[in-house]
Amino acid sequence: MQRLDRLWRRGRDFLGTRYAIMGGAMTWVSERNLVAAISNAGGFGVLASGSMSPEQLGAEIEATFALTDRPFGVNLITLHPRLLELIDVCVSLEVSHVVLAGGLAPGNAIERVKAGGRKLMCFTPALSFGRKLVRSGVDALVIEGAEAGGHVGPVSTNVLAQEILPHLRDVPVFVAGGIGRGEMIASLLEMGAAGVQLGTRFVCATESIAHPKFKQAFIRASARDAITSVQVDPNFPVIPVRALANEGTRRFAETQHQVIARFRQGEMSQKEAQLAIEHYWAGALRRAVIEGDVEYGSVMAGQSVGMVTREQPTREIIEELVQQAAAALEARSLAEVAD
Repeated sequence: MQRLDRLWRRGRDFLGTRYAIMGGAMTWVSERNLVAAISNAGGFGVLASGSMSPEQLGAEIEATFALTDRPFGVNLITLHPRLLELIDVCVSLEVSHVVLAGGLAPGNAIERVKAGGRKLMCFTPALSFGRKLVRSGVDALVIEGAEAGGHVGPVSTNVLAQEILPHLRDVPVFVAGGIGRGEMIASLLEMGAAGVQLGTRFVCATESIAHPKFKQAFIRASARDAITSVQVDPNFPVIPVRALANEGTRRFAETQHQVIARFRQGEMSQKEAQLAIEHYWAGALRRAVIEGDVEYGSVMAGQSVGMVTREQPTREIIEELVQQAAAALEARSLAEVAD
């Protein structure tokens, strides 16, 4: 355990937590109950603001404070039209950490967070962007591989870790995407990560408000069931989203073909066709998470979903991860002594 404590001390100090394990911000799932449970168990919960208004976000932050006195963060989407107002809410309510996600953080947002005295974390898709963010004043970085659930980039966690961790030591770097066991956490820490972020493992936490059918879909799924959305025509781009394959994903491909055919027949403009494709999934995540529509809704999940085998209390999940990481490191220490 001493080796584990030493390896993630930088991450623990930055987050102000017992363990350098962040909860991934999952819209509709990462709300007050799960966030508080992660923080109370020694990790670092992160609220997913999604498309919330400043008023809604303020209420959710206050509700989370009512459930925990431990540090937690708020994830803000950089494309939100009221981003600066959302930052002001976080500052005024004294949220310790702000996480900017969903695109490269704009300079005015970075300045707003820093001026408010909050710790700022940003996602980076590559080493060059990470260095640029550090120069702009970002306090920590998150790198997330394509194995993650939801909106994903094209590069795997393993490649990103090798590209970035050995070369970017100015700020703490947390790794996400496909992490489901403590052995993987230990390996990433040894590579130089300050900590990790997990989302999929926490969906089936007892404290998660996800619909029972949503949780059962996770428990039944294997890694191969978590696929990225299909784009049928490069002229009509689709932002890749990783989710469990279902009737909805099959119909999405069919819908694209139908809409594009209408465009080619002159029935729709290209803009109208693109909007029709983008609107297909509107409300689909909420229908899946909250209403339990796992057949046609969007069941966003990372490839680590195959390691979700049952519903567990959040504290049990975190302790299991920590014990696995500590045991892996201890085994390596013993092997080194034996050599």
